[in-house]
Amino acid sequence: MRAFALILSVLSLAVILATPADANQRYGKQKVVYHINYDGGDADKKYRGAMRNIQNHINAVGAENMEIKVVLHGNGVGLLKSAASNQQVQSGVTSLRAQQVSFHVCNNTLKGRKISYENDLFEVFEDDIVPSGVAELSHLQQQGYTYIKP
Repeated sequence: MRAFALILSVLSLAVILATPADANQRYGKQKVVYHINYDGGDADKKYRGAMRNIQNHINAVGAENMEIKVVLHGNGVGLLKSAASNQQVQSGVTSLRAQQVSFHVCNNTLKGRKISYENDLFEVFEDDIVPSGVAELSHLQQQGYTYIKP
């Protein structure tokens, strides 16, 4: 009985220690585009949920194995608008950017809604602006990015 307990303990330890390496081997390198074009809802709950999904993805695969782009258009641009004043959303965006997640903002939405990326959005720069969010999604998928809509 004692030998059985020892074997069980050793196997349990082996599983625990092997899990991160197995995850990296299981998932490998990934290129992913997250599509956000919806309103954040009460207290930006949907935006915070989307960013939590992205963080969970990074945690499972490893930031070093990921290339993640977030394309925002239509109501989705509200994520970076909210981040300008909502500390929770701002913190999520900052954390994801620190892990090399890039945010791409649709210029058609900015023009159509008269949004200034410099004044109305949280830390958006000219290089973050894409001509069309929808066209960018297609372009990235053609380059091998997996499409996810959280």
